[in-house]
Amino acid sequence: MTVIEQRARAGAKARRTPGESLLAERFALFAECLLTGVWIAVASLPLVTVPAAFAAGARHLRRRTAHEGGGRREFVADFRTALRGGWLVGLAGWAGAAAVRVDVQAVRAGIPGGPLVGAVGLLALIGGVVAGLRAAAVWEPGAAWRGLLAEAGRRTVLDPAGSFLLVGGLAVVVCSAVLAAPLAVPVLGAVAAAAVAVEERHRRRR
Repeated sequence: MTVIEQRARAGAKARRTPGESLLAERFALFAECLLTGVWIAVASLPLVTVPAAFAAGARHLRRRTAHEGGGRREFVADFRTALRGGWLVGLAGWAGAAAVRVDVQAVRAGIPGGPLVGAVGLLALIGGVVAGLRAAAVWEPGAAWRGLLAEAGRRTVLDPAGSFLLVGGLAVVVCSAVLAAPLAVPVLGAVAAAAVAVEERHRRRR
């Protein structure tokens, strides 16, 4: 092999390395999202802990994209911190879901005005879930959930594109659960990553 051929091969290898590194990094981030989904699912088993679980998962993914250290121990620590006020948010969320279920039953029973009430309740529930995801995506230790939710509610209305993206992510979770329940578990991490991306996009556009 001549010196020119050696240099050509070395140059080609050098040109491939950045692409290969970028591909490996993206694949690693995707795998991290799936793992985070498992952590979120486990932490959400008590149901009222769902907001805290997503907050811890989102913060873990933010650390990952910022190339900072962190793993399961940090996730657990964040989860415990977020749970201090997050369980009240989770309780309120499930209470709202129960109220919407009553509205849906009213629609099925044919009660006058039931379809309108049911539609309004369903839209309110979806908006509340999206606001909760957006609040969890920016949660930091020491932040008050009330303030986070108030700001997230405004962003949900003022940034409809990002909100619709999260609605699509939730739809994927529901479809995955219907087709094969285990698939919904890792997808939760993708939803948390989508919430982080939506909030970052909104921050940069301000």
